[in-house]
Amino acid sequence: MLSVARYYCPESGKTFSLLPDCLASHFSGDLAKVEDAVGFVEKSKSIEAAADALRPPEISLPSAVRWVRRRLFPVRTALRAIFTLMPQMFAGYVPTVFEARRILGATSALLSLREIASDRLATLPPPLGFGPRVKPWRRLRERRQHKVGADPPSPN
Repeated sequence: MLSVARYYCPESGKTFSLLPDCLASHFSGDLAKVEDAVGFVEKSKSIEAAADALRPPEISLPSAVRWVRRRLFPVRTALRAIFTLMPQMFAGYVPTVFEARRILGATSALLSLREIASDRLATLPPPLGFGPRVKPWRRLRERRQHKVGADPPSPN
């Protein structure tokens, strides 16, 4: 695990770090690796097929699918946020890694988008920004599930 030094500013009373722009927020590794995994999923026929191709032999397929989904959902959410926040640049386009690369003319769309949206990084979701993680809807539905147990007695 990479240790990042934090510094204290006595004037503002806040700490800050000197992180390189290429690192992904809330993920190990850099933005390029996260983007490559999502781009591979976008050109694959399914998430499972992409996970199977990306996984090392010692990792099971369900674990690889979870790993891919942990990257796919946040990147799609961040791209949707950027495409919505900047309609002058991205209006009418589908928020995908390949579309962002094509529009920006860059090999690394997430790194370019981080530079473009640098004033909004505090509110953008990871791995692009530093805002809070967005939870998938599935987890919200699971919280509303009734408790397990026997059916209540009938009123007769």
